[in-house]
Amino acid sequence: MSVDLSGGHKDMDYEEHRRTYKGFLIGTQALIGFVVALLVLMAVFLV
Repeated sequence: MSVDLSGGHKDMDYEEHRRTYKGFLIGTQALIGFVVALLVLMAVFLV
């Protein structure tokens, strides 16, 4: 999917915005993976 940035504000740093959003997605995926692993380990050792 592509977004047309030709009408955007001249002061907006779109590349930095994309990098930040990509980092947010990676962090979210890592956190979800950690929570799933934690729940699995809790199910194995505490039940």
